[in-house]
Amino acid sequence: MSIADQVTGSTLPGTANPAEAKPVGAKPRAAAPAISLPAVGERELRLDLFRGLALWLIFIDHLPPSLLTWFTIRNYGFSDATEIFIFISGYTAAFVYGRAMLESGFVIATARILRRVWQIYVAHVFLFTIFLAEISYVATSFENPLYTEEMGIMDFLKQPDVTIVQALLLRFRPVNMDVLPLYIVLMLALPLILWSMKWKPDLTLGFSVLLYAATWEYDLYFSAYPNGFWAFNPLAWQLLFVFGAWCALGGARRMSRILASPVTLWISIAYIVAAFYVTLTWYVPQVPHVMPKRIEQWMYPIDKTNLDVLRFTHFLALAALTVRFLPRDWPGLKSPWLRPLILCGSHSLEIFCLGVFLAFAGHFILAEVSGGPAMHALISLSGILIMWGVAWVISWYKRVADKSGSKSKSAVGSADLAGGG
Repeated sequence: MSIADQVTGSTLPGTANPAEAKPVGAKPRAAAPAISLPAVGERELRLDLFRGLALWLIFIDHLPPSLLTWFTIRNYGFSDATEIFIFISGYTAAFVYGRAMLESGFVIATARILRRVWQIYVAHVFLFTIFLAEISYVATSFENPLYTEEMGIMDFLKQPDVTIVQALLLRFRPVNMDVLPLYIVLMLALPLILWSMKWKPDLTLGFSVLLYAATWEYDLYFSAYPNGFWAFNPLAWQLLFVFGAWCALGGARRMSRILASPVTLWISIAYIVAAFYVTLTWYVPQVPHVMPKRIEQWMYPIDKTNLDVLRFTHFLALAALTVRFLPRDWPGLKSPWLRPLILCGSHSLEIFCLGVFLAFAGHFILAEVSGGPAMHALISLSGILIMWGVAWVISWYKRVADKSGSKSKSAVGSADLAGGG
């Protein structure tokens, strides 16, 4: 299978090749949409696989640093699991709701998107409530107020009436609860993104790049409560989300020759190796610094809040290699060894919320019981197994216990078809 076959999607009805001959006397058609989508069919397991991997890595990274954290990708390059999660979220959202917009129109597609946004918002509020209860209980039971300060809920305990309103407005968030508010804002912008991409996908991506550049140039950001700004600036991270949507709506197909080029391959490898060398200097002081001072001054700090361009390009390099060497029909995707990752990735909203809860529970155990590498490994493995078990239960319920509901669901409008939240 060629690279073009891996990323090419079939064109929807009504988007015919203009080179095809038209019957004599045929009436002129309205302008066809400029986007194309893969045909409805078998689930794209690669998306579920890497989103599941991102969820596991996010859980491990939220635990206190230990030996196992060296297995996460943030220690070997500029990007980390957050980039994977946001890109795939943009891709799958465009795959599902882009088809709905083409077939049902802007109003229906927007209604479906807003319903999904409401589901994510409710999940965020529910997680916020449980997370506060968990932290408050532990801090009170063990008479250790440092937990409330460390997890960022001290302001809530001082002014709960004001803070709860700010939390509902997504302006107040405890530690590790920054991804869902970002996703909510990006999904709210999705109707406009899809409507624009329906006719001018490349121009839409260009506007996204301009907004990203303006964010850096004019220091644009979303303010947070009680002070500061969002840990993930939506005005910058929208670039990765929009790029994922652009790829889903035919951009990947149009890039097939670039992705298949040996030049792209070697540039990606060279960049990943260079990024690895730079990150190695952070942890191993003995590694010599060979970069000129001007390059170091330009590079640092590598800003995660505003999606530094070095992080974005590092993700692009990893994605280019992944598409090249992991085809859609790779037999390993059917392997039982990868089934846990795929299951977690297919129910990402629920598993992400569970991972945040488990991360604090693990943090508490490591602080109160033992912080050794063996305990850290045990907690990490136990958390992953719990996430896998919950994902299996959700999958079983949707497959067996909810048969009547699944029969009435439309494959076009189902968020689960493309990987859930």
